[in-house]
Amino acid sequence: MLLFWILFNLFVLAMLALDLGVFQRRGHIVKFREAVIWSLVWIALALIFAVIVFFWHGRAESLEFITGYVIELSLSVDNLFVFLLIFRYFHVPRPDQHKVLFWGIVGALVMRAVFILLGVTLIQRFHWIIYVFGALLVYSGIKLLSSEEKEIQPEKNPVLRLLRRWIPVSDRYEQGKFFVRRPKLYATPLFVVLIVIETTDLIFAMDSIPAVLAITLNAFIVYTSNIFAILGLRSMYFALAGMMEIFHYLHYGLSLVLIFIGGKMLISHYYEISTPVSLAVVAGLLITSVGASLAFPKKAETGE
Repeated sequence: MLLFWILFNLFVLAMLALDLGVFQRRGHIVKFREAVIWSLVWIALALIFAVIVFFWHGRAESLEFITGYVIELSLSVDNLFVFLLIFRYFHVPRPDQHKVLFWGIVGALVMRAVFILLGVTLIQRFHWIIYVFGALLVYSGIKLLSSEEKEIQPEKNPVLRLLRRWIPVSDRYEQGKFFVRRPKLYATPLFVVLIVIETTDLIFAMDSIPAVLAITLNAFIVYTSNIFAILGLRSMYFALAGMMEIFHYLHYGLSLVLIFIGGKMLISHYYEISTPVSLAVVAGLLITSVGASLAFPKKAETGE
């Protein structure tokens, strides 16, 4: 099993090195066509991995991976709305957005690995933790269901406050650099944006990881489904950035997904909902919310 962990992480590092060192050596504006191609590549790689899991461990684990991947990817798509608002709030130049998302994803990979191993260990040692996770997901789903607009208030971010207390921040972007020296070391606004993205992802992980843990406690399946979803997130951001307003009912579908998965955890001691049923429910809710968004477009706001 250790060999599979090593091989998978080597694959992830190779893909990241290929992306950063070959395809994206210079910051540039990611075009829609390029973003769609990379999004499809990551989805295809995830499906190929699901086939490998099928022949390696069987149908059950393969379905668990696909279900976890769909849940994580769908929650990540909703997170893209927040990333878009962060970039708009800080007026991040478009060529620099790719760099922030790249390093944000690198940080997310490390945090997710720690969270997953910790979560699996806690549930295996203290089974009652599963009810805490379930209640957290139901609460998050209800909160998302009742929220109309996401507000970005970086000035209230405690990590950002601490950063500004200890490191001076320059007043302008410096051609994609995170730090500049003039003459003492300054953090640039781009580094501030990276910190906001990282801490925001940490909050997202508190919802998404328990949701996947409701499907399986196989740490490798939970980890790989999370990583594949996160790796495809950057390219998906640029593919969907111009279309996010179209999916205005998506957050309702996602809130119901969280409530369903949380409920699944809460009743797991009394009734076990199978993975195929979970996958069908999650996919049905997402397809319905996307379909409703397309069928009933959001009316354009008109000024008085």
